[in-house]
Order: sequence, then C-alpha cells, then structure tokens
Amino acid sequence: MKKFAGILILILSIILLNSCSSVINKQKRSDQRTGVSFERPRPEGQTNVLKLTADPIPVVRVAFIGVGNRGYAAVRRYVNLEDVEILALCDLNGEMVKRSQQFLTGKNLPLADEYVGEDAWKEVCERDDIDLVYICTDWLSHTPIAVYAMEQGKHVAIEVPAATTIDECWQLVDTAEKTRRHCMMLENCCYDFFELNTLNMAQKGLFGEIVHGEGAYIHDLRSQLDSQRSWRTQFYEDYDGNPYPTHGFGPVCQVMNIHRGDKMNYLVSVSSDQFGITAYLKDKFGESSPEAAKNYEIGDMNTTIIKTEKGKTIMVQHDVTSPRPYSRLHTISGTKGFAQKYPVEGIALDPESHQFMAKEEYDQLMEEYKHPFIQEIGEVAKRVGGHGGMDFIMDYRLIYCLKNGLPLDQDVYDAAEWSSLVELSRISVQNGGTPVKIPDFTRGDWNQLKGLTFSY
Repeated sequence: MKKFAGILILILSIILLNSCSSVINKQKRSDQRTGVSFERPRPEGQTNVLKLTADPIPVVRVAFIGVGNRGYAAVRRYVNLEDVEILALCDLNGEMVKRSQQFLTGKNLPLADEYVGEDAWKEVCERDDIDLVYICTDWLSHTPIAVYAMEQGKHVAIEVPAATTIDECWQLVDTAEKTRRHCMMLENCCYDFFELNTLNMAQKGLFGEIVHGEGAYIHDLRSQLDSQRSWRTQFYEDYDGNPYPTHGFGPVCQVMNIHRGDKMNYLVSVSSDQFGITAYLKDKFGESSPEAAKNYEIGDMNTTIIKTEKGKTIMVQHDVTSPRPYSRLHTISGTKGFAQKYPVEGIALDPESHQFMAKEEYDQLMEEYKHPFIQEIGEVAKRVGGHGGMDFIMDYRLIYCLKNGLPLDQDVYDAAEWSSLVELSRISVQNGGTPVKIPDFTRGDWNQLKGLTFSY
C-alpha cells in the first residue's frame, strides 16, 4: 500500500511539474515572439535624467512633424505663445502643411518652411536652427522620429503613446540619457483642471495616503471604422490589450508618485472578446460586406490591474467600440477621502465619505485648492482652447520650462512607463491574464525623488 502511495505521489508530482513547465514555457515563448528584453542595464557612461535641465532657450524655435488633426491644432495654439518661432511644418500630405500656415499668417508671423514626403522629417531634425521637434504623426513612427531628433541635438515632444513596444520605450530612455535632451510625451490630460486640482489636494494630504487609483480611455470611436480603415484602426487587427493607455493612466501615476517614491512592479490584463466592431460594421456596411468580414483581434473592453512596490494598486481600462459615454474615470482613493471625475464628478471626505459633498462645498474646495498652473494661465487657456484649455496649459508649461532651463513636468521615464502598457497588457492578455513584470526604466533610481514637484 505504501509502495502504491509513493508511486501515486510521484506521478502527481510529474504532472504538476509538467503543468508548471508548460506555463513557464508559454511565457518564454511569448517573450521570444515579441523580442522583448524587459530589463536592460544602463550603458556605460550614462546617468539618469531625473530632474534633467538644459541651457535656457530665450526664444524656442519649433518644428512640427505631422500636422494632421492633432498637429494642426497644436500649431493653432502655438501661435498664441510668447517667445516661440515656428520654423518648419512637415507632413506626408502637402495640403496639410499649407493649411497650417494660415495660423501664422493670421498672427502676421513669417511663414514656416514646408517639408513634404516620407523622409522629409529627417531633414527637419537635421536643421541647426531647431530647438524643439513636436511630433504628431501616427503612433508607430513616434519613437523613430524622437530618437533621431534627440540624436541631432533636439528636445522632443511626442504625442501619445510615445512608444508601442518595450524596446521602443528603452530606446527613448537610452537616447535621452545619452544625449541629455528632454523627451516629453504630450499627455494633455495631466493638465485637465479637475486632474490638476485633485493632484494639488492629494499632494497636500487631503485624501490621506493614496491607496488606489483608476484611469481609463472609454471613447466611442466606432465612426473611425470606415471603409478606408485609418492607421489607428488597422492597429486593432492584430492587437489585443490596451493600445492607448496614457490619458487615464498618466494623471493617476502623477498622483501616486510613480518613479518618484514608488514604482510599478507587475500587471495583470484581461480583455473581453471582440463584439462591437463586427456588430457596427455589419450594421453600417451589411452582413456580407468585405468590411464586416474583416477580423479584428482587439477586445471591446480591456482591464489592466497594476501592483506597486509600496503595495498600492492602479486599474486602467480601454474601450473604444462600445456605445458608452466618454470617460477617463480618474479615480483617487485614499485613507481619508475619494475623488472621481467620471461618470459623476465629485469628492467625498471623512467623516462624510459615504456620499459626495454638496455642490457649494465642492466649489469652495476646488477654489481653495486651485492648482498654481490654473491660477497663472487658466483663463487664457480657456480662451485659446484645446480640450477645454488643458492642451494650452501643457504647451505653455513646456515652453516655460525650456525658456528658463528648468526640468519638464513630465520626463522620459513617464513616457516609457505610461506607454509600456501597450505591449505589457498584450502579453498578459495573450497568456490568459498572466502577471507580467513591469521594467524599472529608472534602473533602480525610482526612489531618489520624494514625490512629484513642478519647477517655476
């Protein structure tokens, strides 16, 4: 009997070991398939760029690469900034370049030089009279342009996400450290009025210790699923995870001091199956249409959960194919209070935390904790516009810091960390929600800074 029991235990042990080996090998195959090296040593001679400063630039000379919708809007805002010269406009489409010139002529400013063509961006980056390259191209080209521009001695500002792979995230970090050039991802939602005010509240201890945060990009974009299929929707054909995490994620990371006293350790990500795209295309083009027959991998709803070194959690969601109201969630939960922007804007504090405070009290609180950025430039930002003014505050702060030789509000590690979810969430989804380690892009320096601070 004992002999039989021993054989049984041996058999069960072999089965268990094979099962574990299968899971491990599956993860290894995933890593090999993507070519990802999660952790990388710092190249010899490089140091971190935390709180990086560069020589002040009295008049910031700017080149815009990509002047479609986002770049076009950025040019419109930038002609309202002092001490800025727009020297170059670049795009694949010459008509896009020409239509952007109207903002300069409208302000009696000199016309910018025009660059058109697939490789024209390289000529722009190679110019000796450009200080800042502002990149608003499709997201697959963000990193190559940014890396080349930094190598040519330029500071760069990159639309979101800054990168789509872990390898690209490391390219941005390594290039910024090597060249000592600023690399900022243009995460405009960090400058939303509610986000700024509640960040100020959190930094002043109103919510106690922040334990959990939530962000999202929930935006019904089914109308983009036309017969031409934009570069954005083409990305959905072979991708499942969170391809666009930073709008909801960035502001929460700032509140939770990521790489400024805490760091993200690992994530788990799960997606629903894909239903919304197929249903929409069938309704729009017909059951038997080529559009409806196209396969899309991306799930309707992706949910990613992150655990930090200090034991905090962050949830990030993505859904662009469901008939839902717009939401970034922006939820802050602490030991003394709670705030959220979507779906209902409100704040709850001890000892009345079981419900949102009354509007009059809420308005008083928002005025009391009005962020210095809003106090300084908020009314002008509202007049200039750009998602309610947050875009202009972002532009103003970028130029202000460059002019005065100050560290930027967002650094290259923010760009890498927030963008890393694009690939890491995909890997977790493909492996049944397996935990995936998040690289420390500061390479051990995440605790050098004690909280997020802004330079004035």
